[in-house]
Amino acid sequence: MHAGLCLLRLAPRDFWVLTPREFFAMTGGLRRKDGEMDRAALEALMGQFPDR
Repeated sequence: MHAGLCLLRLAPRDFWVLTPREFFAMTGGLRRKDGEMDRAALEALMGQFPDR
């Protein structure tokens, strides 16, 4: 509630009609993070350190 009402300064009526996905997106949840691993990087790492 603090993020929606205070940080984003949404009106209460606008805050309460948001879907969880919309709120997640508005608070930066869909932004790619630095150092986030993609599939190719994961497979390279798995090749370096295979499970035995």
